[in-house]
Amino acid sequence: MSKKVLPYTPWKARGLWSFEPKSLLVLLLGLSLLGMGEAMLVLGNLGAAPWVVFAQGLALQTGMNVGVTTFIISAGVMLLWIPLRLRVGFGTIANMVVIALVLGLIIRFVPPPAADAWLLRGALCVGGVCMVGIAATLYMTCHMGAGPRDGLMIGICHKTGWRVGVVRSLLESTVCLIGWALGGTLGVGTLLFAFGVGWVVQWSLFVLERCFAQSIVSV
Repeated sequence: MSKKVLPYTPWKARGLWSFEPKSLLVLLLGLSLLGMGEAMLVLGNLGAAPWVVFAQGLALQTGMNVGVTTFIISAGVMLLWIPLRLRVGFGTIANMVVIALVLGLIIRFVPPPAADAWLLRGALCVGGVCMVGIAATLYMTCHMGAGPRDGLMIGICHKTGWRVGVVRSLLESTVCLIGWALGGTLGVGTLLFAFGVGWVVQWSLFVLERCFAQSIVSV
């Protein structure tokens, strides 16, 4: 039997659709920070996240826009939840709404750094990867349901017993290669995200496990 992936924290909800104030607060905080992290990657402009590269490549091959292909990819990922026996929760819905809202607002009102400001752009890229990993850990440990891609990661970890860092890196690098093969554009930020964000998530889960040792889990 696979070991649990997510530790039990003081903000853990009683159910996927249970709305305790503490759980909701941490969920919304985590998702907002996740949106900020993704916005930092966009502002850094050193390469899109792997799933965006996948959506770009699919759009080039089908003639659809990136928004449509992103939705199609998310729907396809959700279908993979079925054999993994994953369930949709409030966090799943909030993931799709809050992240898009925060990302859109930041991109609209925060100007990107100058093209030759390499240090600032690099800091935004590295900081964005770290923030996405930490924020994902925060919202997932509310146990109110994960977003499509995070849920797929958790489901595979449960089924295989593999570490979060390994599973997330395999997923991100796979979709990155597929997107590139379809014509999507890679960058330094893409590769950093693909091979780094999973280990940030694993490290964050490890820290929470140590802080709340009453939950015996493996990351």
